[in-house]
Amino acid sequence: MTTLLKKHTIVPNDEYAVDKRNTGAGKPPIVWLTSPLLSENVSLGVYRALFTGLEQDSEVIQSLQSRQVAPTTKATTSTADPHVFLCMMGGGHFAGMVVSLVPKVTRKHGVVEREAVVLAHKTFHRYTTRRKQGGSQSANDNAKGNAHSAGSTIRRYNEAALITEIRELLEQWKDMLDTSELIFVRATGSQNKRTLFGYDEAVFKANDPRIRKFPMSTRRATQKELLRCFLELTRLKISRVDFAALAAAEEAAAAAQQASKLSAAQSKIVPSKPKVSKEEEMQITHTTALTAAVRRSKAPAIITYLTNNKLSSNFLLHPPNRHTPTILHLAAASGQPAIVLSLLTKPAHEQQTADPTILNADGKTSFDLSPDRPTRDAFRVARHDLGDDRWNWTKAKVPPGITKKEADANLERERKQVEREAKEEKDRRQKEFDRLRASNPDQTLEDRNGATTPTRSSMLTAAAGRAGNRVLGGLGLGGTTIAREEQTRGMSEEAVKRLERERRARAAEERMKAMMANKAPGT
Repeated sequence: MTTLLKKHTIVPNDEYAVDKRNTGAGKPPIVWLTSPLLSENVSLGVYRALFTGLEQDSEVIQSLQSRQVAPTTKATTSTADPHVFLCMMGGGHFAGMVVSLVPKVTRKHGVVEREAVVLAHKTFHRYTTRRKQGGSQSANDNAKGNAHSAGSTIRRYNEAALITEIRELLEQWKDMLDTSELIFVRATGSQNKRTLFGYDEAVFKANDPRIRKFPMSTRRATQKELLRCFLELTRLKISRVDFAALAAAEEAAAAAQQASKLSAAQSKIVPSKPKVSKEEEMQITHTTALTAAVRRSKAPAIITYLTNNKLSSNFLLHPPNRHTPTILHLAAASGQPAIVLSLLTKPAHEQQTADPTILNADGKTSFDLSPDRPTRDAFRVARHDLGDDRWNWTKAKVPPGITKKEADANLERERKQVEREAKEEKDRRQKEFDRLRASNPDQTLEDRNGATTPTRSSMLTAAAGRAGNRVLGGLGLGGTTIAREEQTRGMSEEAVKRLERERRARAAEERMKAMMANKAPGT
């Protein structure tokens, strides 16, 4: 096995040793060796599967020396030379090969090369797997029972034929297999293992100490794949590792991990909440009660609460609110005219009423936040009742005052305006409905009250008919672009093409009828 070491020949020497610095738990597939002829950072590797358990522990160097064979220049090779057997099977594929451990020296273009010598090889392939479903036919039969299809019958026959062919081949190669130093097998699954080992006259048994698994990833069973695996097994591996840099990197990684754990532990520490004073706690309680009363439109309850708790009508909500800092701002922004009027005209706890000139963080008064006419009229009624001298109403942006009666009149007038506009819209819709139903009575739809309601398609078709476009065959084959888009909505591309062809055919038919009607007799 000269191909194991090309640069240096290993000889017994106490200075050689198995390199265990980079081995972890378990046994890695490669044994790494050090050599005094190489740099300290360079290690030589050989697959562990080439040695027995005893050799792996203490006699790797001696075993390598005993297995090195001088290359040959002979044109022919003999099965008497040291050789190994390799085979793979799976998915209906089988490949077997006997390779000599004596490499052959060749010269190509002036370069001396060593090539592996294949003493015998054979491949088989049978259709045994279920296409697009996976698994062999026998596995499917064992799981679900025998299938009764033509394909399953063919696969069962091919499985039996493949087993027969493989066993006959192994019997023919029996002499070479008996003298093989190692046997590498890839046979996953019970069916494949029974093909090689599970019969009475098997060439080799499953407990044969020479049998090894391939210690690397393999592909489909082919002669090329077997030769690749043989070269991978018998060629020396070279590793260049800077152990000092590796140790420094490990220390840095450990330090980073420790720092990460410390950071995670610190992040789990919940910061203590700042203590709330009794005064702030009372402010929060008052704010909660007052805002709840505003949401429920409880104007008398707000005045009573302010009076009982001796709070000012300009009580600032807590925590501070940028948009609505006071109760008056909150009531105005919420559209509560009764609360606005009560805060402006009814003092709480013998104090002054709410101040409409207070600005929020955006520089807006409570009147600026009013969303509708009733809320704005509440400010104007308060100005009339309190008088123009009570507050700087110009700064509060409140228009001239009005009486409560005038405010109610404005509210009633606005209500009637809304009702009149709603009635006009309803009448317009009814007229449009009656006109469309009269123009196209067939295409209607029952509504909830039992009345007929035209569909959008019928409305567009009727509009197209009024524009002078002809509706042919009740399918709306003419019409405007909007009507056509409505007809083809949700249809497939092929259906749209068929509809377009029918539309053109109908139009051509109508043109021909018109030409025949206009044609004078005898011409």
